[in-house]
Amino acid sequence: MAKLPKAFIPETTAEAVLVRLKQHGIDYLFANAGTDFAPIIETYAKNLQADLPIPTPIIAPHETAAVAMAHGFYMATGRPQAVMVHVNVGLANALMGIINAASDNIPIFMMAGRTPFTEQNRLGARSLPIHWGQDMRDQSSIVREFVKWEYELKLPEQAADLIDRGYAIAMSEPRGPVYLGLPREPLGGDWPAGEPLGPKRHAISTEAAPDGEALQQAADMIAAAKAPLLIAQRGDPEGRLADVLGVFCDRWAIPVAEFWPSLNVLASDHPMHAGADPGALLSKADVVIVLDALVPWIESALKPNPKAKIIQIGSDPMFSRVPVRGFRSTLNLTAKPASAIEALTKALKRRRKELKDVLTKRHATLARQNRIRKEAAVQQAAEGGGAPMTPAFVSKCLSDALPDEARVFAELGCIPSVMDFKSGNQFFSHPLAGGLGWGVPAALGASLSDPSRVTVACVGDGSYMFANPVACHQIAEASHLPLLTIVFNNGVWNAVRKTTKMMYPDGKAARVNTMALSSLDPSPDYAMVAAASRAWSTTVEDGKDLPGALRQALQVIRDEGRQAMIEVMVTKD
Repeated sequence: MAKLPKAFIPETTAEAVLVRLKQHGIDYLFANAGTDFAPIIETYAKNLQADLPIPTPIIAPHETAAVAMAHGFYMATGRPQAVMVHVNVGLANALMGIINAASDNIPIFMMAGRTPFTEQNRLGARSLPIHWGQDMRDQSSIVREFVKWEYELKLPEQAADLIDRGYAIAMSEPRGPVYLGLPREPLGGDWPAGEPLGPKRHAISTEAAPDGEALQQAADMIAAAKAPLLIAQRGDPEGRLADVLGVFCDRWAIPVAEFWPSLNVLASDHPMHAGADPGALLSKADVVIVLDALVPWIESALKPNPKAKIIQIGSDPMFSRVPVRGFRSTLNLTAKPASAIEALTKALKRRRKELKDVLTKRHATLARQNRIRKEAAVQQAAEGGGAPMTPAFVSKCLSDALPDEARVFAELGCIPSVMDFKSGNQFFSHPLAGGLGWGVPAALGASLSDPSRVTVACVGDGSYMFANPVACHQIAEASHLPLLTIVFNNGVWNAVRKTTKMMYPDGKAARVNTMALSSLDPSPDYAMVAAASRAWSTTVEDGKDLPGALRQALQVIRDEGRQAMIEVMVTKD
């Protein structure tokens, strides 16, 4: 693309919107178009000759896929992207993805067309019956609770300023999605004559730094701890937290439990990696560091020692957008997790020499316990290769087959505790908001960011159906994305089944063969769904056949550059 002249004057509002998005580093516009997109489409058509720097359009045949692709792209790169959908109906379909993004603090620049508000005599005025049927008093209300900022374009000359403001708010900590409505009349309007687009108007806010006195308090607690524990739930896409935390917990002999992680922080073989469940470590810990974790433990099942000191760290350590969150804290440090760990490392530096013998002994004990735990889990997983297979067996086989740099996106599919990730930022899991259908399109977004890197979506059969798989496989084929999708088919909504048994362990539902409202029998032939988009696909029922199928799938991805899918038949428990 050609460079933009310093005094660039857009022709239309739509041109100003697209150019400004690109100026903020937004490379892609994930779009599900409607009648309100005409000005955007006309701009892309004009740009075939003008060669302006604007985002590359990616057609998403369903809004859930569009938002999740932007979500996955950001998690893989740290670069936010834009999504545009069709008026209120498209925005309603996109809502689940926006809820997921809000839960995960994912900055997405969300846009939707708006039903024309004039009935005649203006370019873009209403011209179809749906323009009355889709009208709303307040379209922004659909997303208002889940975005950091929302507004609706009123006049063409507002466009650049609104893009600047929305982007800066989305990227300021704690990050999150923003929304801009785009009515057809101003979107298709002429840019003010002779008025340059001008420089960007708003800077991203600097991150909060931890208070010096509070930081020293935290350092004193950690230095005095006999049994510290750190609970992490998500890393950062830049990988900065993975780097600093790996050194910090190793140096201070602090076990790290990654409880329900949305993005792994430590390599699987890190000596301080204590697995996914804080378990007994939590009840014995005298100091617990909660690192940007919305849910560090489940109070009804396991609680920390009442005398333990709890240090909660994050850009918003109280998770203030959540109405009820009762996890106690002794000290809250407001800072990006990586910055807080760096600051704690400096604050503790002078204390390490006096504690060297204690730390060395504790480190050796914890490393041995973690190694034994991992070996036992892997051994148990290896024994689940029957027909049907256990999810843990499938996860181990997949891990054995993948190249070291592969990325795995999981949604109620694989078991990370038996897998081997060589570094942080290789395992991505669904947001705690629980909006299903995220896994496959999020993996597509990551694959788009680097198609040469093996990317795998591991999803349950219910999650696969929620993902609108026909749309997802079409996107993979259209954009030449060599994604490997693995569908864990157990024939049930297992989350529904398990929570019912947890709530009523001795109830009648726990004893019946087929639990009400949880069965997915009879299963579709999922392999055929993928084959409809020319994917290489197969179904594996017996564990002895899985390694070979994985080898074939990875060969297709590597040698042919096209998508592959394996349906695996797995047990319910």
